[in-house]
Amino acid sequence: MALTIRNSEYRYGIIAVLLHWLIALCVIGLFIVGSIMEDMKPSLQQFELYQLHKSFGILVLALTVLRLGWRVANPQPSLPPAMPAWQQLAARTTHWAFYGLLLAAPLAGWAMVSASSLNIPTVLFGLVELPHIGVIASSADKQALEGTFSELHELAANGLLALFIVHVGAALYHHVKLGDSVLLKMLPISRAAFDERLARELNNKG
Repeated sequence: MALTIRNSEYRYGIIAVLLHWLIALCVIGLFIVGSIMEDMKPSLQQFELYQLHKSFGILVLALTVLRLGWRVANPQPSLPPAMPAWQQLAARTTHWAFYGLLLAAPLAGWAMVSASSLNIPTVLFGLVELPHIGVIASSADKQALEGTFSELHELAANGLLALFIVHVGAALYHHVKLGDSVLLKMLPISRAAFDERLARELNNKG
């Protein structure tokens, strides 16, 4: 089953694979940069890390919107036929929860920055200034809004971390323990390697 541009019945296409791994790498980087900058004393270096964190957060927002659009326009590969119904439901629920949190975390961060009394501009990758959200920036109750959006941003980030751990664990379980094609559907591996795993999966469907 060759890796194509669009998704197939059994495997994700190259666009879905690229978006998946780009988002994953950005999110991992956001967690690393976020933990580092929060432990730093106020400095130019900390300010630059904040700008980098915000830049990649907006990039994740844009990539997630693209990925959602691509998902709507493409059929999703089928899950292993031997997978119990509750696991299939859990897999689909986890995917949609990921999308929700990948949108919520950067949006809450953007809203938090817009509500900040410091009024520090966000310059994406040092190139383009991201405007504040007007209705929030002009609110008379910005301090309360900043606190609320800060909590929402943290909750969404923690939710992403928890889902990430569960997602990785489930993928490894399917690959190592069950020997099906779940993990390989999202990897740019050779056709022969994927077809071998898929054949084993279909033969064990009963």
